[in-house]
Parts: sequence; structure tokens; C-alpha cells
Amino acid sequence: MLNLTRTELLKITKPARYVGGEYNQVIKNKEKIKCRFAFCFPDIYDIGMANLGMKILYNVLNKRDDTWCERVFAPWPDFEKLLREKNIELYGLESKDSIRKFDIIGFTLQYEMSYTNILNMLDLANIPVLASRRKEEFPFVIAGGPCACNPAPLEKFIDVFLLGEGEELIDTIAQKYVVWKGKNLPKIEYLKSIKDIPGVYIPTLHTKNDIITKVVIDDMDKVDYPTNFVVPSTDIVQNKISLEVFRGCSRGCRFCQAGYIYRPVREKSVDRLLKLANKTISNTGINEVSLSSLSTSDYSNFNKLAEELVKLGEDKKVSISLPSLRIDSVNLDLLNRVQAVRKSSLTFAPEAGSQRLRDVINKNITKEDILNGCKLAFESGWNTVKLYFMIGLPTETFEDLREIVELANSIVELYYSIPQNKRNGRCSITVSTSTFVPKPHTPFEWFGQNTLDKIELKQKFLKENLKGKYIKYSWHNPFISRLEAVIARGDEKIGDLIYEAWKNGAKFDSWEECLNLDAWDKAFKDLNIKPEDYASKEYDLDYSFPWDNIMHGVSKEFLKREYKKAIEGKTSKRCGVNSCSACGVTKISRCKYLENK
Repeated sequence: MLNLTRTELLKITKPARYVGGEYNQVIKNKEKIKCRFAFCFPDIYDIGMANLGMKILYNVLNKRDDTWCERVFAPWPDFEKLLREKNIELYGLESKDSIRKFDIIGFTLQYEMSYTNILNMLDLANIPVLASRRKEEFPFVIAGGPCACNPAPLEKFIDVFLLGEGEELIDTIAQKYVVWKGKNLPKIEYLKSIKDIPGVYIPTLHTKNDIITKVVIDDMDKVDYPTNFVVPSTDIVQNKISLEVFRGCSRGCRFCQAGYIYRPVREKSVDRLLKLANKTISNTGINEVSLSSLSTSDYSNFNKLAEELVKLGEDKKVSISLPSLRIDSVNLDLLNRVQAVRKSSLTFAPEAGSQRLRDVINKNITKEDILNGCKLAFESGWNTVKLYFMIGLPTETFEDLREIVELANSIVELYYSIPQNKRNGRCSITVSTSTFVPKPHTPFEWFGQNTLDKIELKQKFLKENLKGKYIKYSWHNPFISRLEAVIARGDEKIGDLIYEAWKNGAKFDSWEECLNLDAWDKAFKDLNIKPEDYASKEYDLDYSFPWDNIMHGVSKEFLKREYKKAIEGKTSKRCGVNSCSACGVTKISRCKYLENK
């Protein structure tokens, strides 16, 4: 048990984050367990508990009689201070045991700005952060998730990377561990036993000439999905039932890493989704269902699913929420049905203001599509719209930015052109911009990010022009975006940078109130690394990237073709029944669209 008093806990922010005991948590008899697994989310409880991947793998591992998976989250600085003062090591929520006593520590790599938290969490458990210093008595440290597509910056700290979809892979990793443990062999023998498993990358055993191919699950109706996940005991960012409708994306937006590394598209059936929704509502008592996929409205039976979920919501008194919609597929009838259950703002993602730039990024929507979508929403009773854009996209000019302003004003004018008796109060348009970050395994991996000065100049332009009582403007911190680009495109040297920044005090780098730019600046200076050499550098098409040994199915030749088409301002058709982009992903998995031919 923790050596903490009630008084000490009540002095920290949200003590419920750290005490466990939630409904549906899994408790097992330690004496009967052969593999203790710590699922570590390198951010706070409030964010980690909303992560669908954590829920899935927690369920997969705990279905095994010989394995016990516990949850671990990064403690907020006030609780970290208390842990260090009391000499309490970072622990699993279920048992309260130090994760140093566990067999495997698994980190999920959801975003690059959490990397210093990984080091900090290991240190809080008195586990050496450098893999080379973890001797036989320490746990194995593994990592998976979307950012594992470029493992180079973390190779100094992680023993094993798992690439692709982990539901079946993680079960095999646990099984191999149980067998190895029973033989009482050195740690290197366990690593050798899993070296040739598809989707496993071990930096100390594989070379950069070894091509590691991700693991893909073909049949989504058979994929494991938890219907009795742990119910949080305090507010989290999204306390909803997330129904994963399908994986992959058919759109091909050239900036979107997820759209490439999660290919191909594989759907769940409507019947399967409805059964999962019913069971999860009964097992958790959560009263909101959210559809979760990269482009949910592209689901082939979207209207049928939405209609059935609305009926379910009315019957169970549960609300239905939709994620960001494709503006070119907004359905008036569907909007009316969803509004009948729960009314909220609508979120659209045009990404770029001008048609020219939308063609460069392969967004495949027009201004007319955007305005028609907004008109349908307004006529259905909505008056609040959120618009997401990127700035700093390849080939962007200030004229492209000016068209963001013109588009926002056009939407306001459109709202007030509707007869007053059909309007629902005052119009509110929120324009949000993030900064383009060139990501591995995308057609834009060769492009550089705008310099910090240029990003700030563009943000200043939008601040000065997106004004008025109906329009609000918000933007992402450009310093965070630059760091994200450095790490996303990083090689092994960036591992040294992360290590030095962490030693200087960096952690929770994606949080404005915790971002320690001095710690990063000192690390850059001490290692003689210039951030622009990673973030803003333009690469030739023949350049060898640190991540070229990681194969996510999409071929390099396809990415190069898309890069060239972007330069020319040409679009590509989305994947469909009668259209195949020949991206190469069919070599590792069945493609839904080709199956229908």
C-alpha cells in the first residue's frame, strides 16, 4: 500500500487519478501470475483513460490467466514531487506495487511530445532510462503505437518496438515471456525468441538493413474489443463509449500520417457495432456513444449505423456524438436525427483556405462543398461551427491564408442569409490553426516545416484579420510544433537531445503550463544541434531516412508519386470500389475495396 495520508493526497490536483479502485478494474492473485505487465500512458490519467488502445490491450492481456496488466499514468508535477519526497516509486494503479517489480513495461507512443515523460516515468520507478544500463534484474521496456513508425529517437531507451496493430501481437509477446521465464534464461534469450515475429523491432538485434513490416488484423468483426472497460472515477477528456467503426482511411490527405500507416480500410459490420454498443452501455453505465475512426462518415453503412444508434440512444437514454465530419458528406436527415438526441457544435476540417492548397494536400473538397455543408447544418438548427486549418503547408502563400479569412466571413454571411425564423440564435465561428509538421511515411516527409519566424508571422496575420463578434481564432504554440517536427524526423542523435532535455527538467512538453523551453534550448546548445536542421530541412527524394527500415505497407514509390503530384497541384482519387491507388498495402493485408471488385 502507498505510504500516503489522506491529508497529503487532498493537497494535490485530482487525487482520484492516483488511487485506483475504479469500477471494472482487474484485480488478480499475484501468486498465480507469471507475467506482470505495466501499461504505461506517458501523460496524465485524464487523457490516458480516454485512449481506446489502452482499453483494448488492457482487456487482451487480462483475459490471459497467467498475465496481469495494470495501468500507469504520468503523475502531474505536484504528485511527482510528493512521490520523490516520500521515496515512493511509480506504481500500478491496481496493485500499488512499484512497476520496477513488473516483468514488462509497455509504453504507448501516441505523440512525440510525450517522450520526456517516458524517461521521467522510468526514473520515478528507479529504472535506468538507458536500455544499455538495465541489467538482468530490471523489466523489459517495450513500446508501440503510431509514433513507433520512427523508432530512431527512442532506440536508446526502448528494448522492443511493436509495429502495427497490437491486439494479437501483444498476446504473443506475453506468451513468449511466460515460456522464457519458465526456463530461467538470460534476458537476451527472450529477445532472441521474439526477434523474428512480424512487427517486432529490437534495436540491439536488428540492423537498419532489416525491413520490419507492421502487423495488420484483417477481420475487424473478430478483433478484440472491451465492453467492460474501466470506468474512470474522475472527469477525463472524453468519458464516452468509443465505437471503432473501421481502421484505415481512403482519403489520402498527403499530410496525414495516420491515413498512411493505418492502411488498408477494414470495417466492422453494423450488427457487430450495435452489439458492442449495447454491451458496453450495460457494463459501464456511460451515457454517451462516440463513433471513432479517421473518417467516420466514409463508413459504407454510415447512415444505417447512425440511424440504429439514434434509436438505441432514445431507448437507452444515451446520447450519440459524431467526430469531425467530412464536409462533402454531411447529411441533412442525419444531422436532424443526431440533433434530436444531443445538440452541440459541429466540427469541420477544411485544412486549407484556398482550392489550390487543398489540391496540393489532396483534400478533394471545394469551397462550394464547405458552404453547402454549413448551410445544411445551419438549416438544421446549428449555429456553432468549428473550423480546423493547418498553416505552413507546403507551397503555402499569404494569399492562401487570406482565403481562410474570406471563408470564415463567407460562413457568417451564409448564416445570416437564412431567414430569421430558421436561425437558432447568434452565429459563432471558431477558426483553429495548427502548424504543419512533416511526418514520416507520408508524401510530405521530404518537405521542411516553416521556420519559427515564418510561423509566427502567419499567426500574426490571422490574428489581425480573423476578427469580429462572430469569429474567434485560436492557434497552437509554434515552439511545440517545432519540437514535434524535430522529434518526428529525428535520428539517434535526437535520442541524446531528448535525454539531455529531460535531465534539464523537460517533461509534459505538450502542456503550455509545463513547457520548459530553457531545458530544450540548453540541450540543443550543449549538443550543438540546430532545430531547423531537422524541422525545416528539405530532403531530396533519394535521401535515406532513419525510418526507412520500417514498412507500413505503403511503398516509397507511391509516396514519391504523391509528392510530385503535390508539387504540380494535382489530386489523387480516394480509394474506392472502382479505384485503387496502388499504394502497395495489399502486399501485407487484404484491401476492403479490392475485395468488393
